Amino acid sequence: MRFRPLLYVSVAASAIYLLTARWQPFPGSALVKGCAVGALALLALRPRAERQGAGVLALALAFCTAGDILLDLDPRLFAFGLGAFLLAHVTYIYLFARNRTSGGRLGARRVAAVVVILVYSGVLSAWIVPSVGALAVPVVVYICALTAMVCMAILARFRQPWAAVGAVLFLISDSLLAIHKFKEPVPWRDVLVWSTYYLGQCGIALGYLVSGPAVS
Repeated sequence: MRFRPLLYVSVAASAIYLLTARWQPFPGSALVKGCAVGALALLALRPRAERQGAGVLALALAFCTAGDILLDLDPRLFAFGLGAFLLAHVTYIYLFARNRTSGGRLGARRVAAVVVILVYSGVLSAWIVPSVGALAVPVVVYICALTAMVCMAILARFRQPWAAVGAVLFLISDSLLAIHKFKEPVPWRDVLVWSTYYLGQCGIALGYLVSGPAVS
């Protein structure tokens, strides 16, 4: 992987944000958080002349960076942060759809994985949505977009599974966050939510940059 300095910046920012969780929010915490995925967005821009869709990947990561910063700045910006992540998922869906596996080549494992994701999201929605109040509509829309993103990542035609694994980790992170926010406290929430989220973004970004289609 070229451009390792950007990856090092991303990993360092992620580690700092995780290690300082007990003192958040503090001046500059939103910037540290934004650098973690923001550096991955810049990393995705570098090989766009060699890797098809690298610019689209960078855009999705940029939307995620905006969502990270908005959620860290003020809890009252939750809806705007949710909107930024919704745009990120729509962008990811477009990226993965361009690389989807044809119907005759799906394979039993991919189909089974998609079914598991759909059932999981349906059960989670039935449990969470009654507790979100006025946010019911945007939360349902977000869950649908997140679920579609994970399914498209699973169905995408990549040599390695890391993008799909990253998408599943993203789903786990958002599930833990939703459970903690709307249902009941999640032990070790800060560690679990951030770790699964960041590893998920790394899986998607690095997996695509390694296994995505080359520019012909």
